[in-house]
Amino acid sequence: MTVRPNPAIGPVRNESGIEIKPVYTEEDVRRSGGFDFVGDPGAYPFVRGIHPLMYRHRPYTMRQYTGFSNARQTNERFKYLIANGQTGLNVAFDLPTQCGLDSDDPLAQGEVGRVGMAVDTLRDFEIAFDGIDLDKITVSLTINGAAPQLIAMYLAMAEKRGYDVARLRGTAQNDILKEFIGRGTWIYPVEPSVRLVGDTIEYCARHAPKYSPVSVCGYHIRESGANPVQEMAYAFCIASAYADEVLARGMDIDDFAGRLSFNFNVFGSIFEQVAKFRAGRGLWAKIVKEKYKAARPESEWLRMIAGGGGGGLTFEQPEVNIVRGAYYALIAALSGAQTTALCCFDEAYTIPSEYAQRISLRTMQLLIEEMGLSDTVDPMGGSWYIETLTNEMRQMMEGVMREVDEAGGVVKLVARGIIQDKVSEQAYQRQLAIESGAFRKVGVNCYRLPDEEEVDVKMHPYDEAETRRQIASLDDVRVTRDHDAVAKSLKDIGDAARTGANVMPAIVAAIKAYASVGEITGQLAAVYGRYREPAML
Repeated sequence: MTVRPNPAIGPVRNESGIEIKPVYTEEDVRRSGGFDFVGDPGAYPFVRGIHPLMYRHRPYTMRQYTGFSNARQTNERFKYLIANGQTGLNVAFDLPTQCGLDSDDPLAQGEVGRVGMAVDTLRDFEIAFDGIDLDKITVSLTINGAAPQLIAMYLAMAEKRGYDVARLRGTAQNDILKEFIGRGTWIYPVEPSVRLVGDTIEYCARHAPKYSPVSVCGYHIRESGANPVQEMAYAFCIASAYADEVLARGMDIDDFAGRLSFNFNVFGSIFEQVAKFRAGRGLWAKIVKEKYKAARPESEWLRMIAGGGGGGLTFEQPEVNIVRGAYYALIAALSGAQTTALCCFDEAYTIPSEYAQRISLRTMQLLIEEMGLSDTVDPMGGSWYIETLTNEMRQMMEGVMREVDEAGGVVKLVARGIIQDKVSEQAYQRQLAIESGAFRKVGVNCYRLPDEEEVDVKMHPYDEAETRRQIASLDDVRVTRDHDAVAKSLKDIGDAARTGANVMPAIVAAIKAYASVGEITGQLAAVYGRYREPAML
């Protein structure tokens, strides 16, 4: 979104702070850095896309975010979306699961299955993915603090169904540093949390090399108050921190960099967002090639899911969100995203309905089938405006990254709460700008109806009966599983954590023995402790 005072009396700036000129020429491109860093699609620095033919070869994966109640109901929604043409799954988990709690934990009361699928043991994944071909439908797990358990659960479920884990594709979000900055579903302190991310990357590189164990999320940092430049720069700082953690263990960058992925946001000015992704793709390639000395071109790819835009949706006049969503999907396609996940029009206030999800799915399909977005690669490339913005935004991203490095690095800044404080202050200032009208929002602070009626919100119901069924299923697993195998595997997790060994082999064994998410969390927390957010003055 553009901060737009009266153009006759003041400059127009985009959210990143760049002043937008009324007209651009080739001279603006030369002055900002020229065309030398553009390249060709499928070749370094991948500004124009990581594949030579992009969507002409294969359209972007459509991966709507969904999951609610329990595994059975979520499985039904998965199959509904697949039947309507969805080509990937993006799984939402309830807050207890995200925080590493079992459904019968007193802290989980009232939240089981409310904002996502409740998961306690391997049995839940067996039910959730029943009847879904994991070779044809790739799965993204939107989980962070409890990611080691759920990555292990996905691999164990697939192996039990006869899939070759060494060939299995999929993604886990597993970006804990952005949780400290933007969401809050942390469990352990910062340093051991980063070590756990390293454990998952190392384990997958050795045992599931086609699986992507991390999706670094500038998305949530943007939703928390970061501007588009900071969204990308902070994400690259975080990705570099994870890479440094794994490299310190003796692995080579080409062993894992190709399986790192990214999750970015799309709300705001079309041109700023497209330039943001083009700049980011080139910058990440430069970082991996020059800083980390990668030998394989695939290691330099910025593989990304772009979509959502939840921060751009409004409670007011929610039908207008359908139009917003169409533009967000357009941005993702023009930006060269490998995967798109589009927020639904009712997602500003509730879990999306089947109807709303179908509209978002059809929106993405329209761009491919009717709007010509698959016809050519990087259709906005070569625009004097876009190329100038791309150069300027890349330089600004590098500046933000230098500031982070000079201040001690992203892990240190997150542990001290400094980045959190910065983006929170920016979110506050943005809200003030919305309330004053300086930050224009259709239906919120402009173009409101004089007799605007209160929105008739149809909330997703919370079902106590389904919660009882979930807890009963957990109780049944605890009665029928091999108690000795569970006890041994849980002890092995604690021992591995205490000695600094990779905990993933022990977690995989515990999951296969039907240990619960909460039981495994308890073993790790006994060693690592639990995070306490620093108070900022």
